Amino acid sequence: MPYIPFTEEQKIAANSVDLADFLRLRGEKLESAGREHKLVYYDGSGKHDSITINGSRWFDHKNQVGGGAVRFMRYFYGMDFQTAVQELLGRTVTPLSHSPPKAAVREEKPKEFKLPEANGNMHRVFAYLIKQRFIALDIISYFAKRHTLYEDKEHHNAVFVGIDENGVPRQASKRSTNSFGKTFRITCGGSDTRYSFAHFGESEKLFAFEAPIDMMSFLTLYPQDWQKHSYIAMNGVYENAVITALETHKHISEIIICTDNDEGGIDAAERLTDILKEKGYTDISRKLPEFKDWNECLKAENGVEALAAVPHRRKEIYYETLSELRYFRCSPDRIIDRLSKTLRNGQYRYLAEYALAASAFFIGGKNENAMFDRLKSKLFNEYRAYSDKGKMTSKQDDLRNAYKAVTRDLRYNQSRTKEEIIQTSKLLFQLADCAVRCETEQEMSAPVISQEEAQEEISEAISFGFG
Repeated sequence: MPYIPFTEEQKIAANSVDLADFLRLRGEKLESAGREHKLVYYDGSGKHDSITINGSRWFDHKNQVGGGAVRFMRYFYGMDFQTAVQELLGRTVTPLSHSPPKAAVREEKPKEFKLPEANGNMHRVFAYLIKQRFIALDIISYFAKRHTLYEDKEHHNAVFVGIDENGVPRQASKRSTNSFGKTFRITCGGSDTRYSFAHFGESEKLFAFEAPIDMMSFLTLYPQDWQKHSYIAMNGVYENAVITALETHKHISEIIICTDNDEGGIDAAERLTDILKEKGYTDISRKLPEFKDWNECLKAENGVEALAAVPHRRKEIYYETLSELRYFRCSPDRIIDRLSKTLRNGQYRYLAEYALAASAFFIGGKNENAMFDRLKSKLFNEYRAYSDKGKMTSKQDDLRNAYKAVTRDLRYNQSRTKEEIIQTSKLLFQLADCAVRCETEQEMSAPVISQEEAQEEISEAISFGFG
């Protein structure tokens, strides 16, 4: 696309567009959530509603990123800056391929929360939880007697109830009990997500899980004195229920995060940890299931084939890229030239190497090599994959902006105070981080070759006489 020299007024106008109205024109589905809207969409992993919109501002609660209208278009649709501004200004509005443009619809009133009607017995729920999920009878009975677990009348689903501090039901989720066919898990309409299926004991410990069945599986695996402690199911990876539980149960000071051992669970654990630390909680730990989740662990305990844990590919690539960075003595007069060449050539790993070496040069004194290793460790410890989900175009923009900040600093700040030296080092450190993220994203986009495919390629090469 040819470069368009947008005016500052045009850029401001584009970034101030009401996103809810604009997205409806594109055929997107939005739901009212108080003063905000939730964007509801589907991809290969299912339904998503973690993005909230308020006017021209948006925030993705799962990935902890947000901003204005222009950034949304780049983040969600992968547009470049030029296209994003054009669309928002109304020069072009490309509708979704699966949905024609339509006028803004009237907002629906929030649904009143109402528990599904209970069945006269819990035969289906007991059978499902015991025979298919291997959850202990006494654990099921405990929650059933407290009416936070029951069977609904219409479809015989398992209903998990979240009650407030006064014992009033505020939230509920339903889980199908089908032995065969498609299963589902949904939150009942009108639920207050500040509450969730839980048990609160007298100790200072709170164990947090993604789902009620994970929680009950854990209690089955570790039954000794379990009622002394507190446990809560977050209904996915949202932190609302955990925050409310901590605010209403002041005796809790230790939080053990027990989310799944897969990408979503690992991201959720790190995100929740950061949120809790911001709120002043310090005693936070992670307890990983050996398999994909706690029910899979319970299955394995009962001799049933269990789903394996799923490595976090993005984190692994980022850490692997970091480990490959090698120290070399920095030449101050060649920093800009080296950074410029590697950026221009798209050599992100080398760019990270040069930027980190330069950062170590400015604050390392006589121990540049040791400082380089310390900065690598800092990148390792501070990296959060959950906030690294943007498209390659936005990451390249971040990289270019970081590069501009560095070159501007190096060119116009020749005589530096101690504080200015530290600032220069920070800018170079940020540039290195941006470069590693670009390298990671580039690697993430590369096709994954299975062992079988690799063996086929080797066999083919041998057959042609190259082995």
